Amino acid sequence: MAKCDEGYICDVCGQDVEAIVDSDLYLRYVLGDVQLDFLHRLRERHIRCNPALAQYIVDERFPPVSHPGDFDKANMDAEFVREEEERVTQGWRRLQAIPTLGLSVAEYPLSVTPE
Repeated sequence: MAKCDEGYICDVCGQDVEAIVDSDLYLRYVLGDVQLDFLHRLRERHIRCNPALAQYIVDERFPPVSHPGDFDKANMDAEFVREEEERVTQGWRRLQAIPTLGLSVAEYPLSVTPE
């Protein structure tokens, strides 16, 4: 099967990442951590399959994710955690809204304001 026919397979669990709202790659793009021209080059995974980032989503619609070990947010500076929770949660909420916003891919990042 051609790569383009395979869909987006999670690099961690091996399951299909069926929707953009579950995409770690697109969440990182929305946050400005991935550039547009790298979207087609980087591996995909579910948001929950990246607990290092998912642990910072604080929203009643997203069940909490823990990340045991050295990079658990419980081991981080409180101010850093607060800032990351605000940033990542805002990005996740934007990602959840994307299917209804009618934006081009270039307009997905939080730093881009649609006209």
